[in-house]
Amino acid sequence: MAAKLIRSTSVIGSMTLLSRLTGLLRDVVFAHLLGDRAAADVFFVAFRIPNFFRRISAEGAFSAAFVPVFTDFRMNRPAADSQRFLQLLLGRFGLILLIASALGVAAAPALVAVVAPGFLQHPETYHLAVRATRVTFPYLFFISLVAMAAGMLNTCGRFAAPAATPVLLNLCLIAAALLLVPRFADAPVALAVGVALAGALQLLFQIPFLRREKLAMRPRVISRAQDEAARDGVRRVFRLTVPAILGVSVAQVNVLVGTLLASFLVTGSISWLYYSDRLMEFPVGVFGIALSTAILPDLARKRASHSAQAFSRTLDWAARWVCLICIPATVGLAVLAGPMIAAIYYHGGFSANGVHMAAASLVAYAAGLTAIVMVKILAPGFYAHQNTKTPVRIAMIAVAANIAFSLLLVWPMKHVGLALATSLAAYVNAGLLYAALKKARLYRPEPGWGGFLFKVGAAAAVMGVLIGWGGGDTGAWLAMPAWQRAVKLMLWVASGAALYFGALHLMGVRLRALWLARETTEA
Repeated sequence: MAAKLIRSTSVIGSMTLLSRLTGLLRDVVFAHLLGDRAAADVFFVAFRIPNFFRRISAEGAFSAAFVPVFTDFRMNRPAADSQRFLQLLLGRFGLILLIASALGVAAAPALVAVVAPGFLQHPETYHLAVRATRVTFPYLFFISLVAMAAGMLNTCGRFAAPAATPVLLNLCLIAAALLLVPRFADAPVALAVGVALAGALQLLFQIPFLRREKLAMRPRVISRAQDEAARDGVRRVFRLTVPAILGVSVAQVNVLVGTLLASFLVTGSISWLYYSDRLMEFPVGVFGIALSTAILPDLARKRASHSAQAFSRTLDWAARWVCLICIPATVGLAVLAGPMIAAIYYHGGFSANGVHMAAASLVAYAAGLTAIVMVKILAPGFYAHQNTKTPVRIAMIAVAANIAFSLLLVWPMKHVGLALATSLAAYVNAGLLYAALKKARLYRPEPGWGGFLFKVGAAAAVMGVLIGWGGGDTGAWLAMPAWQRAVKLMLWVASGAALYFGALHLMGVRLRALWLARETTEA
């Protein structure tokens, strides 16, 4: 089982890396064409509204509810019952999505007013954001069905295709930026068209892989006499999904709170938060989402087989890897924040002031990286037990904390305060999840955590000193040609990674032994 979990994480991580790299290229194109001007703020708001719901379904609540129930059907019920369950769920979930998408298009004026109320002070900006939001909203329908398809494939042990699917979104947006923006009067609307087309393309991409697993089926809304087990399964999924929405989307709620308050700040604030958040999300996506996606089916199987000790050890194994990767990533992002923003975004319409502003918020976001990823591996500990109530209670506390931190910090620290509030709320969320798992005796940390954290922290500190010395002043980076900035950044990132892992090795941390620790994933 350990080898399978390791392969799953590696496959998802490599595919997600490809997705993040194309996403980075997408953001470079955006920075060149839109910069940190008002048009960029408009598109990021228009994309964030349906993308908020996409994050909930594609990376959170629906998958967290669906995967354990589908796993139970596959392990404990006849194949015919599983097929009826999928048909009925697809039909009813699809109908809900269709209605929700139509309501989103109709309610776009109200949604923009809620998410970015500062736009109301600039009617032209507000109406442009409404138009772009209406074009992007059908994306919710397609991408949520993609999430269901991904959950089916992941449960069957097929991770590569779902993890690679987001690449299509990035490629479509790059194509829209290069081909449609010059032909449209308004750039945000052109990019919104690319978003909608990407959703349909992603869904079509999944169909051949579903057929290969013999999971292709016709959706049904009306149940039949022999569908009793299927009806019960669908009810369980929806019953678990509703409370899980808050439980797994706390980070996205926090981002929306930040967007709302940032809309009242100077033009560019939303864009600075977007670009810095995208860099912080790079390790979250490549490692955090890959790990959480891989362990949820594994935890569900251990729960179904009543392997409590193996369940706890899997969580412990994942938590150690979160610290091993995210602590140095936090240091790297914070120390090289200015050089990273300058190397990646400083060209075209992106200003030197934008580099300094985005770098400041990146430091604040980086502070919460470990907590954000830890939430992604602790929450599945509850979802695998089909318990979504505990995470939702914790999420509500975290959201309240984020609002309080945001209101406290936004005026003295502007957009940087909003980023810091998101980080602080993530620590509240992760800490409460950890305490609840221990109290429920679902997770018992293995011995050796103190020494492990000391070694990781020491190695990360050594790395930080090196790259801090090598990175130098951001102003010097702005004076370099673009190619020189890129080469120098890659050099110092690679040097820092080599020094970090080398220091760990000298202190006795053997990555291969930790990665292949079978006792942490087997009963």
